[in-house]
Amino acid sequence: MTRNTKKTSADSGTPVAAAANAPTSAPKTGKRKTAKVEGPSAIRRADPFFERETLKYESPLPSREYIEQTLAEVGVPMSVDELVRALDIRPEELEHFERRLRAMQRDGQLVRNRRDACLLPEKADLIRGKVEGHPDGFGFLRREDKGPDIFLGPKEMREVLHGDRVIVRIAGQDRRGRPEGKIVEILERANTRIVGRVLNEHGVLLVVPENRRLAQDVLIAPGGKKPLPGQVVTVELIEQPTKYAQPIGRVVEVLGNYADSGMEIEIALRKHELPYEFSAETKLETRKLPVKVRKKDWVGREDITALPLVTIDGETARDFDDAVYCERQGRGFRLIVAIADVSHYVDSGNALDKDAYDRGNSVYFPRRVIPMLPEKLSNGLCSLNPQVERLCMVADMSLSM
Repeated sequence: MTRNTKKTSADSGTPVAAAANAPTSAPKTGKRKTAKVEGPSAIRRADPFFERETLKYESPLPSREYIEQTLAEVGVPMSVDELVRALDIRPEELEHFERRLRAMQRDGQLVRNRRDACLLPEKADLIRGKVEGHPDGFGFLRREDKGPDIFLGPKEMREVLHGDRVIVRIAGQDRRGRPEGKIVEILERANTRIVGRVLNEHGVLLVVPENRRLAQDVLIAPGGKKPLPGQVVTVELIEQPTKYAQPIGRVVEVLGNYADSGMEIEIALRKHELPYEFSAETKLETRKLPVKVRKKDWVGREDITALPLVTIDGETARDFDDAVYCERQGRGFRLIVAIADVSHYVDSGNALDKDAYDRGNSVYFPRRVIPMLPEKLSNGLCSLNPQVERLCMVADMSLSM
């Protein structure tokens, strides 16, 4: 393969060498009018992350860290106008700057007091963390700063669900002397779908969550699938809980009756949010894979099919990932360890790779497996089944005694 080594102009695509040999005209003399371009001020250049923001954005704003630093140095709540002046925000940047402040508020990096002034959560004795629900209706805040948990009473738990990310302030102590919190802001909702059993309560259909940490029943909204009392369903939340109302969800999946065979597995998959279906892109890529090793796949590989390799997994295993061979060699041993070469079929960054990354590993149930890779790979091309050719990565080792 040859490579064209001539560089081309970024504008015209013509060889630079040709342009270099052409005669050049003498530079024109005289004064030239230039437009005055206003650069970043000294205040903006004092941003510790100025270079990073310049690389990321064409018109960089003060970094989040610089805004936090400014609030920390001032030590008192600052209005938006005060921040604008302190950080030298130009009029045309104001809308984007306010958007950044809202994003920081959403992420819990700053809060606003009753006068709408900005301050750091720690200055307001506010604490960020995740809600851990209890079946009896109360809960705790697992703090992001790893401090002691904060008790959340049933009244506070009305507007949140297990796993929600919130900001609280210490409001006192409970009867056991534990710090008790009051929820100031909900930063992030953790639950979009909930699996549970349908209950008819005085003519109103509810879903009782299978996850006992979700202590609030979900009202079933009209318009979805029509479940029967006692059936197991998945609801998609269309309204999160508030202080005055239960969560509301639309039934998107009717799994069947609670006593149906395999129902405990279906519930576990949804309760623990295990990815049990492959994406459409992954299914398409899988269909394009061969059913067996092709001769062209042998290129650049060594044939060790004559060695009596033995798989490590037992005969009841559902897939065979690795195999070994060992023979005496002088005073020691020669050990060969072969493992299926998954990378030959799964390219970095493709749909198969992304789905496998999301799963992390295969999950085994008593009567079902949720594979990390589609079965065509996990039980086929990447499973070292007896008497079939497979592509492997091999470690050939000498062991001395």
